[in-house]
Amino acid sequence: MLTKRIIPCLDIKNGRTVKGTNFIKLKDAGDPIELADIYAQGGADELVFLDITATHEGRRTFADLVLQIAERINIPFTVGGGISSVADASILLQNGADKVAINSSAARNPSLIEDLSAKFGSQCVVVAIDAKMVDGRWLVHLNGGRISTRLDLFTWAKRAEELGAGEILFTSMDNDGVHGGYATQTLAALSDMLTIPTIASGGAGRMSDFYDVFADARVDAALAAGVFHFGEIQIPHLKHYLAGRGILMRG
Repeated sequence: MLTKRIIPCLDIKNGRTVKGTNFIKLKDAGDPIELADIYAQGGADELVFLDITATHEGRRTFADLVLQIAERINIPFTVGGGISSVADASILLQNGADKVAINSSAARNPSLIEDLSAKFGSQCVVVAIDAKMVDGRWLVHLNGGRISTRLDLFTWAKRAEELGAGEILFTSMDNDGVHGGYATQTLAALSDMLTIPTIASGGAGRMSDFYDVFADARVDAALAAGVFHFGEIQIPHLKHYLAGRGILMRG
């Protein structure tokens, strides 16, 4: 059995870490460099950095901030936000990112997945998908959840895998920030359908939520933000709890 990963997520706006509910009502959660250092020292398996307004505002992710974080941590580091070309990704990888996450740009231009995978290897390419339930279907949303599409979550995730994605990061917009648990049934269906790792995002509120998504949805990693940023859950305690319930953890 592969070990499971715990991944804090730094959602960045104007150089600060923020956290919202259902992708809105953002509030400040601290300095990203300080938080990254705390997580790297505190047992996180990986770190995700998402510049959440880069695509909407039509700019690239802050490469200098990526470099500052990369110089402070010794765990795998995924960066996303505003990446629309191989050149964009190359800048971030040169500044210390281990992987790049693409979301809206991939949905608009699926060949970008192929291009990045061919250039850097599929292990460097994470396709992030934000979706919410609309009329009984999980529909993909773009630009930080601002733009709805008719693209089906499962259809798009499978196509992304076929195009060369190394991982799928699915965030349930309905669950995000609510602290009521992950979209476990949907994540289970994704895990069963895909052969590449699935990362769960959106909804963590209690340590039992992490257990449920690992045990019932069989995801490879669980990502969370607010519960870590505001000290509601400590990662060492969480990993000890999960290991005690039979979940094989890293570290």
